[in-house]
Amino acid sequence: MKITAPVEKNEMYDVKIIDLTYQGMGVAKINDFSIFIEDTLPGEEATIKVIKINKNFGFGKLVKLITKSKNRVESVDKDYTRTGIAPLQHLKYDAQLKFKQSQIQELFNKAKMNVDVLPTMGMENPSHYRNKAQIPVKKINGKLETGFYRKHSHDLVPIEDFYIQDPEIDKAIVVVRDILRKYHVAPYDEINHSGVIRNIMVRRGHYSHEMMIGLITRTKKLPMADMITSEISKALPEVKSIMQNINLTDGNALMGKKTICLYGNSHIEDQLLGLKFYISLTSFYQVNPTQTEKLYSLAVEKAQLNGNQNVIDAYCGIGTISLAMAKKAKKVYGVEIVKDAIEDAKINAQKNHINNAKFVTGKAEEQMEKWQSQGLKSDVIVVDPPRKGLASSFIESAVKVAPKRIVYVSCNPSTLVRDARRLAEYGYEINQPIQPVDQFPQTVHIESVTVFEKN
Repeated sequence: MKITAPVEKNEMYDVKIIDLTYQGMGVAKINDFSIFIEDTLPGEEATIKVIKINKNFGFGKLVKLITKSKNRVESVDKDYTRTGIAPLQHLKYDAQLKFKQSQIQELFNKAKMNVDVLPTMGMENPSHYRNKAQIPVKKINGKLETGFYRKHSHDLVPIEDFYIQDPEIDKAIVVVRDILRKYHVAPYDEINHSGVIRNIMVRRGHYSHEMMIGLITRTKKLPMADMITSEISKALPEVKSIMQNINLTDGNALMGKKTICLYGNSHIEDQLLGLKFYISLTSFYQVNPTQTEKLYSLAVEKAQLNGNQNVIDAYCGIGTISLAMAKKAKKVYGVEIVKDAIEDAKINAQKNHINNAKFVTGKAEEQMEKWQSQGLKSDVIVVDPPRKGLASSFIESAVKVAPKRIVYVSCNPSTLVRDARRLAEYGYEINQPIQPVDQFPQTVHIESVTVFEKN
């Protein structure tokens, strides 16, 4: 029997917003049929136009606000919403922090797990925090433009102030854009797979102020590279490195496998928790240094180290958490699948005169089994996995090592809850509140630190 939706496409309706989705969209109900509407907040009444109808829910577009939420921010830039740069910019910051806390709490409640979630640790200034930018380049009206893609499209919206990025990075992008225009460097055309420059990447050290410019090209050669790099380095005195990454593919992959140094060093340096870090173009390095120091300090504190424990850091990247833990551990073992990251981790250990950290390249779950067969006992395992969370094979190999404590740094509440249920099957329980940390203000993303202990 075909179920007919109680709304019609392109029709207008007056609705009350009752909730926010994990993507930051307002939720309204018409005869129990959910409609998701961007740029609306709980408690608001609005006139909306239905733009899409699926079997069980629909999408609407805000036409007019009838009543406004006390948590609404009026001075917003529509380009940040259209591109998805700052999907929560219309929500007051203290309400953003509560939204992120409740996001985690509700998922645990739905899973019928009795877990407390503390208030989210926020920022004093929740803007201009990102130390890295990856900006697409496109030809618009015959001119090379930088900006960001409109959501769910490849239409570039020209933007110069990205709001959540370090302002010096925003300035650098405009400088590089203007130099590329001057030398008539052709932007990448994804339809014809022609042109030269695909993306501009900029990294800037929060403490060091060293800057790296990355030019991602479709071609092996960058035309007039010497003149371009000379002009960039003169215009931007903070630049210590200009790299070219060659991406010959015609897909959506951001970067290719080959990177060459066009100017200066192949890395920049910065500090985190008093440690020096060597950062290359492709390094994974947390983008919000202020909050990362809070996040990693929390992870170290929750590990309860006293100098006698062995720690395994799975997904160790360039060694940021490992080296912070090494100061208080007997020995730290880091594993990471990306070979270049492990090379960086080894250099970072040397730079900081840390001798009790060992780094190996490999899949975390396979390396755990090797360490176990070699008789390695670990008191603490720390994990900071990608959004997909922990592989079930990793959990199986981790619990065989039988650590007293697993410190889980999560960037995705739904996979955290899934993994918490799996770990509970092996007797690892959450006995203390979860601490969310707002690494990405103005967006829907949330990091958190959870401790699992063997009961």
